[in-house]
Order: sequence, then C-alpha cells, then structure tokens
Amino acid sequence: MKHWTLLLLRISLGWLLVIWGADKLFNVAHSVAVANKFYFGLLTAESAMQVLGVIQIAIGVLIVIGLLCRWTYPLQALLNGLTLLAVLGSVIDPWGWFLQGSNALFYPSLIIFAASLLLIAFRDDERWALDIKRAAAH
Repeated sequence: MKHWTLLLLRISLGWLLVIWGADKLFNVAHSVAVANKFYFGLLTAESAMQVLGVIQIAIGVLIVIGLLCRWTYPLQALLNGLTLLAVLGSVIDPWGWFLQGSNALFYPSLIIFAASLLLIAFRDDERWALDIKRAAAH
C-alpha cells in the first residue's frame, strides 16, 4: 500500500507543477495577475513568466516519472513553500474572520507543502520511480 500511495502522491504533486507551469506558459496574463496579487509583483515580465513556466513544467514532469528526485523533490518543496507563504493568511484564518482577503480555498497549500516534505522523507521507500530503476541497473 505504501508504494502505491507514494506513486499517487508523486504523480499528483508533479502534475500540479505541470498545471501551474502550463498556466504561466500559456495564460501569461493570469499568471502575471497572480504574481501581482500574491508574490509582490515579482517576475511579472511576460518572458520571465514563460521561462518560469517551462522550468516548472520540466520539474513537474521529472517528478511524475520519478527522475532526479534528489534534486526535484526539494525544488518542488521550495516552490510549494513559496506558495504557502504567499497565501499564509488564508491558512491561518481561512474564513477571513480576522485577516481581510483570506480564502478557505487556499488552505490546501499547507497540505500540498506537507505532502512535498513527505515525498522527500520517504524518497528511499519508493519502488516505482525511474531513479530506482536506474539505480538497480547499475
């Protein structure tokens, strides 16, 4: 059961990065609006956003197939951690009782970040990652 759970977690978290990266690449206006609202307007140039999208897609695909996990998992945790920080008010006060602009729909950012850390913690327990297959071949 553990191996199936790690596989599902790896694929779903990796695909989330692919989806977010594709949004940056193909829906630049939306990504710029998100960066302006949640990331203090950092990297809002369209070309920078598209480059970030390509990088995010590449990291996501590597995670989905389980390749270079020693490097991609921490990058994923960093990206998801930055997202968590950007919406931290919604995690602390999801219903906006005290913090204006909070949104309960952003609470799962905490869960996504925790799942990213879980993948790092159990990386050596994965059975169906390409990294494991490559290591076994050597």
